Amino acid sequence: MTQQQDHLVVIGNGMAGCRAVEELLARDPTRYRVTIVGAEPHVNYNRIMLSPVLAGEKTFDEIVINDAAWYADHAIDLITGDPAQDIDRATRTVTMRSGRSLAYDRLLIATGSDPFVIPVPGRDLPGVISFRDMADVDRMLAAAQGAAANGGGRAVVIGGGLLGLEAAHGLSLRGMSVTVIHLMPTLMERQLDEAAGWLLKSALEARGQTILTEAHTAAILGSDCVEGVQLKDGTIIPAQLVVMAVGIRPSVALARAAGLEIGRGIKVDDHLVTSDPSILAVGECVEHDGNVYGLVAPLWDMCRALADGLTDRHSGYRGSVTSTKLKVAGLDVFSAGDFSGGNGAEDIVLRDASRGVYKRVVVRGDRLVGAVLYGDTSDGGWYFDLLKREEDVSAIRDMLIFGQAFAAGGAQADPNAAVAALSEMAEICGCNGVTKSKIVACIGAGHTTLDAVRATCKASASCGACTGTVEALLAVTLGDDYSGERNVRTLCKCTSFGHDDVRREIVAQAMRSIPEVMQKLTWNTPDGCASCRPALNYYLLCALPGEYKDDQQSRFVNERLHANIQKDGTYSVVPRMWGGLTNPRELRAIADVVEKFDAPMVKVTGGQRLDIFGIRKEDLPAVWADLNAAGMVSGHAYGKSLRTVKTCVGSEWCRFGTQDSTGLGVKVERMTWGSWMPHKFKIAVSGCPRNCAEATIKDFGIVCVDSGYELHVGGNGGIKVRATDFLCKVATEADAMHYCAAFVQLYREEARYLERTAPWIERVGVAYVRERIADDADGRDALAARFLVSQRFMQEDPWATRAAGEAREQHAPMAVFTPLDAAREMA
Repeated sequence: MTQQQDHLVVIGNGMAGCRAVEELLARDPTRYRVTIVGAEPHVNYNRIMLSPVLAGEKTFDEIVINDAAWYADHAIDLITGDPAQDIDRATRTVTMRSGRSLAYDRLLIATGSDPFVIPVPGRDLPGVISFRDMADVDRMLAAAQGAAANGGGRAVVIGGGLLGLEAAHGLSLRGMSVTVIHLMPTLMERQLDEAAGWLLKSALEARGQTILTEAHTAAILGSDCVEGVQLKDGTIIPAQLVVMAVGIRPSVALARAAGLEIGRGIKVDDHLVTSDPSILAVGECVEHDGNVYGLVAPLWDMCRALADGLTDRHSGYRGSVTSTKLKVAGLDVFSAGDFSGGNGAEDIVLRDASRGVYKRVVVRGDRLVGAVLYGDTSDGGWYFDLLKREEDVSAIRDMLIFGQAFAAGGAQADPNAAVAALSEMAEICGCNGVTKSKIVACIGAGHTTLDAVRATCKASASCGACTGTVEALLAVTLGDDYSGERNVRTLCKCTSFGHDDVRREIVAQAMRSIPEVMQKLTWNTPDGCASCRPALNYYLLCALPGEYKDDQQSRFVNERLHANIQKDGTYSVVPRMWGGLTNPRELRAIADVVEKFDAPMVKVTGGQRLDIFGIRKEDLPAVWADLNAAGMVSGHAYGKSLRTVKTCVGSEWCRFGTQDSTGLGVKVERMTWGSWMPHKFKIAVSGCPRNCAEATIKDFGIVCVDSGYELHVGGNGGIKVRATDFLCKVATEADAMHYCAAFVQLYREEARYLERTAPWIERVGVAYVRERIADDADGRDALAARFLVSQRFMQEDPWATRAAGEAREQHAPMAVFTPLDAAREMA
């Protein structure tokens, strides 16, 4: 007598539900009678391949996984276009939208995930769609075809994750002008680090897409249909189509209505069984051990464990270590494990700017814990295998970044062996066409350092991608005579380039961001360090006024918070007093702030200002608002910037004064305030040679005399006192200000980050500064003009923007943790 088959009803005809049935059939094809309920009017297809369908690279038939014949061959009853709407656990029945009911013995929920729609005005307008199924693709294709009939159209994709970028790529290929809006600074931030994300962004922009990162959507505009998208900064982007691709959430509505236990997803145990023993769940809709998964590999692991359980094998699902190997708009990317760094992790980085390749592996305790690859993902599987097996990589650590073939090859004992084996005609430096033989000849002629080789035969002098190979050739050619040390001090340990090299290449290669600099100059760390990031941020800010967006994360804490942190964790606040002048209104405002915020000390500074001590971080915006109300702005006492312009009373009050030093000082300060510099910068204007304002120990000093103004540069009153060098003498106030602007800009453009004017002038020589400022009128005019252009973008009071609410998270108080009473009693 034939045993009665249990009825397995599967809610969901997608990849997870059908894969679970496939695994079940492979183990015991007669164990269950299977019915699959699908919401879509299709057989099972590969959702991952929707993007090629949108792009016109595939048809729907080409992405079908299980055709109608498969269901028939396995006696599976397929119900399409009739989604399940109710589960009655008491009667063990499922009811569809049509009213049809199915009784089950075991129920498998595989409802997948739902697209997340951001709650902004206009989200329900016609023309706003998601990107999750074939119906969404059809709607996008219809929109693109309609736009093409009218000469083209505009689309906005909200979300720079995988689906969003794929939608943008497909719509772009269909002839639409596409803008991608992404909330985070990095595209695909869950899969890629900053460097790889920048490469991806650059490649997509090169294909004609507009990518806006750190962009906040405020509203979708239109009355009867979509007309555009408005960002929170007021920018309006015209569009006839808006694709929402900001993320997904486990689809749990049906399970929740049935009373199943829900967390982030449908909660399941190791056998994928829900809180109801007769109901299982699999795929993106489930939560296992606190985790939800949106990648294919974990879903397949779940399906295997589920099928084992349904056939009494009970292997159990233990979670998945995930990796992502994708082709985003035809660009190869891979990531696996933890690439956040920290906690004793060590980064190993390889960059090949000429090929657009970036590789980063993260090692902790002789184990590979994470990897990010861009451009060349051929070793992704090998890295992932090492990661999953937690294999000791200490023996191959030096070769790990070069991939499996190199790590396992004969060069294992000597990393320079691969370079030595290159033919004499092998091109080492693609930028300058320098072969191995030319470099070896250069070294043989006595050029035995990297800088000497760069200066002589130009190898490694451009993008720097071949620096490691050139250094290896130096080591191979010179043997023990090669010290490996450069004559020029590098910017930091992350690069072989010095400050001057970096500044030169930023301008020469028109670089626009920190990740671009790191990629093109082959940084050996993924994100730089506390030494190079502030320097790069300054160099880009100086080179690209009004174009480069200041990266606050690359600034020191005082500059991020626009106040000086003190040893007790509070901050001091120094409002600007133009030329050292103040008035009753400002003094009252300062007194009110001191009383209102219980500041324990107010002190007169050496720069003729008042310093308010003991302000808590969370009170800073309110303090600034009160000072702003009295007309006061930031004194930048915390920054690598203009600090003060110190003055004496000059001819207006002093019987020795020769010129209006106070008035000139105010004018100079109003011209130069807000400007970021390589280091702090101080100016003084003295009204006569008695020099009461101490102009001859300032970065730029003006000493008024009867016949005009003597200009002095490069002074320092700090630990190492240095008197200024005399620059020149000018006749008028206007000349003094013009020369000051030119000198400031020369220092801004040519000094190294954290180099004061005193050591800079000692390094380059005061004769060079005189040549550039005093002797070259055209050059002086150009420098001054560039400074004034830059100041148009710099002179915005940071206190006012913070007081208005910008970056309020910077000023949130730290949590205070106190022991619980119960813990005290137990102790």
